[in-house]
Amino acid sequence: MGRVVIAPRLFLLPSMFFRRVFTSLSRSQFPTPLRSSISVAIPRFSGRNRSEIQRKRFGSRLMASAARTGDGRRSPFVPLPSSDADKAELYKGLEAALGSSFSSEPLSPPSNPLIIVISGPSGVGKDAVIKRLLEVRQQIHFVVTATSRAKRPGEVDGKDYYFVTKEEFLSMVERNELLEYALVYGDYKGIPKQQIRDYMAKGYDIVLRVDIQGAATLKSMLGDSAVFIFLVAESEAALVKRLIDRRTETAEMLLVRVATAREEVKHLKKFDYVVVNAEGKLDGAAKLVESIIDAEKARVRQRNVQI
Repeated sequence: MGRVVIAPRLFLLPSMFFRRVFTSLSRSQFPTPLRSSISVAIPRFSGRNRSEIQRKRFGSRLMASAARTGDGRRSPFVPLPSSDADKAELYKGLEAALGSSFSSEPLSPPSNPLIIVISGPSGVGKDAVIKRLLEVRQQIHFVVTATSRAKRPGEVDGKDYYFVTKEEFLSMVERNELLEYALVYGDYKGIPKQQIRDYMAKGYDIVLRVDIQGAATLKSMLGDSAVFIFLVAESEAALVKRLIDRRTETAEMLLVRVATAREEVKHLKKFDYVVVNAEGKLDGAAKLVESIIDAEKARVRQRNVQI
């Protein structure tokens, strides 16, 4: 077989051209010595050379991008100071190379005010957890619920509840002043809207205390825009003992509350979080609620509620 002569000027073409050409040919078309000589003739880049070329290309693109100004024109090339320069000089050098100043604005957007709905069976300690939460956390407002029930010993009007007559409560319903209301154990309870609007406008997080029925109503109204927390005792037996210790109900009423609590616990999975308020561990329950609020504040997709 005669010799194969490859014109020198073909080597000016990229090496990829030769690889594609010779890969497409059957290996059987050339004898082994010729194939070896051809493969040697194709210029190749070592891994080190290839990496160096890629770095140079990337550096060129980076410097070209950094040299552009806001109006699309190129600014003169600005050399970077040495890495052992003082901090201020290096900082300014980086700004100059990038063509813009570094912003001091927060990288994360400000968090939205939250509505935290706390619910659970009677006697679980909703009031105690909320009271401790208000003591340890700022920028949080507990919405005082309006109720038609009688005031219990130690309760303060305007702090624990707004105590109104049934006639006054129904008048509030007619004026559409309540976000949610319900008839619970023969008494009305409702959440005033204006309180929520006023404090959310100030950037406060809102805490609502409602029964299971009220939580279900709020869930249908607010959906995923609010945070729903279910508070439970450590066990059913512990809950019954707490109800007995309160000494606020007759035996018949206690029976109704315990039977109701058994049904209410079945709704736990409809809530976002569950918090155990164990006997003697009030601080732990309040801290867990606070941690839930912190986690919600760190969400990338913030909850956004409109009342």
